[in-house]
Amino acid sequence: MRSIRIAISAAMLGALALPALSATPASAATVPTAPTATPAVSCYNLPPLPYALHTKAVTIRSKASSKTTALGVLYKSHKFSVSKKSSNWLYITDKTTGVKGWGSGTYVYRDVRMCLD
Repeated sequence: MRSIRIAISAAMLGALALPALSATPASAATVPTAPTATPAVSCYNLPPLPYALHTKAVTIRSKASSKTTALGVLYKSHKFSVSKKSSNWLYITDKTTGVKGWGSGTYVYRDVRMCLD
């Protein structure tokens, strides 16, 4: 019984020692490094994203106030540009209809770019 225990212990030690002995020394082992190719353009250096309409429609008003006269309606399918900003209001030019006026910045704003490093 004692000889079986010795034989099993020797086999276990041999199984554990064999991988350690066959491994290359630490100085000869290759260390994985990070890829050297980096993107040519950083996400933070890119220009801001364009303005987008984040609702079905926005009222274009004569002044930057919700109590002023409505000049038109900017729909999601319309092309538009933003030229200036005052508080939470944007001066919008609806290129589809030609109407110019102020639209709420609550519904017209730039999308946010996600930078995953």
